[in-house]
Amino acid sequence: MFRVPTEPSGPFSDAWRHCVGTGRIELALRRDYQDSLKLLQREIGFRYIRGHGLLSDGMGVYRPYEWPEGVRRVRHSFTYVDQVVDAYLELGIRPFLELGFMPAELASGEQTVFWWHGNVTPPRSEKEWADLVRATLRHLIDRYGLAEVRTWPVEVWNEPNLPDFWEGADEKAYHRLYEVTAGAVKDVDPDLQVGGPAISPAADEWLDRFAEFAAQRDVPVDFVSKHAYTSGPAQHVPFGTHQTLAPAQDLLDQFATPRERLKDTRLAGRPVHITEFNSSYRPDNPVHDTAFHAAYLAPVLARGGDHVDSFSYWTFSDMFEENGPPTALFHGGFGLLTHRQVRKPTYHLYAFMARMGPDLLTRGVDHLVTRHLDGRVTVLAWAPVDASGETPGPSRHRLRLSVPVPGAREAFVRRSVVDEEHGNARTAWQRMGSPRSPHPHQLDVLHEAAEPGRQHLRLPVEDDRTELDLTLARHEITLVEVSPVVEEAPEWWDERRLLGTGPQ
Repeated sequence: MFRVPTEPSGPFSDAWRHCVGTGRIELALRRDYQDSLKLLQREIGFRYIRGHGLLSDGMGVYRPYEWPEGVRRVRHSFTYVDQVVDAYLELGIRPFLELGFMPAELASGEQTVFWWHGNVTPPRSEKEWADLVRATLRHLIDRYGLAEVRTWPVEVWNEPNLPDFWEGADEKAYHRLYEVTAGAVKDVDPDLQVGGPAISPAADEWLDRFAEFAAQRDVPVDFVSKHAYTSGPAQHVPFGTHQTLAPAQDLLDQFATPRERLKDTRLAGRPVHITEFNSSYRPDNPVHDTAFHAAYLAPVLARGGDHVDSFSYWTFSDMFEENGPPTALFHGGFGLLTHRQVRKPTYHLYAFMARMGPDLLTRGVDHLVTRHLDGRVTVLAWAPVDASGETPGPSRHRLRLSVPVPGAREAFVRRSVVDEEHGNARTAWQRMGSPRSPHPHQLDVLHEAAEPGRQHLRLPVEDDRTELDLTLARHEITLVEVSPVVEEAPEWWDERRLLGTGPQ
């Protein structure tokens, strides 16, 4: 029996909800995307959203033309930018601006990435790139106000350490892009937040050299960003990928890396944002859709805020398309939600986190306990998983907690469960034959299957404490809310009289 302290040890970090990822931002023009984001914001409530493609051709910002004949000029058009940002703000979420990729007519080369052909080459004109950055930020300030836009981080590019995302993974060329871009950002307003280098895992030496470059060139860096994933080499099958996974602790170790490496540099103390994280870096890995995945990531959400200012789940929705439109409803997409807003187990992990309190009472290897301002105690518990795949993990996991409930004789307990059978639409989808495009009645079944299991009960309170004896199934995450019972039933009420046969 673990005795939960009566008083909090301090505030519980909500760095887990600071930001969430999205497919390229022009997808925000679509109805299904906005419906999904509306649901996400109602039940979880992220503060920022980050995605690729703000300056790519699909957004139509950079529009060169000739007028009069033979005289080249550029118009900057923000028709789609306005619609996307308006939709975000209406739903209570702000953009975490990622500046990329390169407009084709400004690009120095033809190399692209993804099904939607984001150009990943440097600008052929640094002046026109800087003009594009300045014009974009000035427009946003004109439309939304300087005080508002100052709260939007501006990140320079995405994973330049990978040749797929930056031509040749040319570090010096990225440093030059960063210097030009950061200068343009500060030209607009010195209090705008600019940062990078948004590197992928296993490239931490880039952080060292980025700090050296920033110091030598006196380049502004208001925050540091990087990404974190735990998957190994890809084993491809048609329209899918399978990979090994490192233990979830590896994600926390990756989160801790920037502050450790930068502690003796000019960038020491800067905010650190993990602007992408997940288990697998592939958008077609079935592990993303599973109950295993929720239990695997639970300890990361419980402790990630110890190391960074934010860690952004990649991504909120399966509307993504880096590999093209998905060929099935459940296809291993990054999303917390499938198309048509079917909740995945990891969605419920985030929804459970949104119901945790602001005060941290205690944490363990399999649980997190918080308290709300009204005295309610919330417990998030998870079953241990075997990330190696050598075993299925324990079929049952027991957790016993002594929870403070001061001043009450009984406690009301509300429990929500997600495991292989509850809150897991993928299980129902497989049982119905894994339909690639479910019919409307099948979607109704899947939405129903995605609901967590729920239980309510009373427990006795002795010496201002009640005992929770929780048995978790394989790959289960469970949320338990404990509150004191305040009995308001009238003194004459007796359940035995319900059918008129009780005592007179």
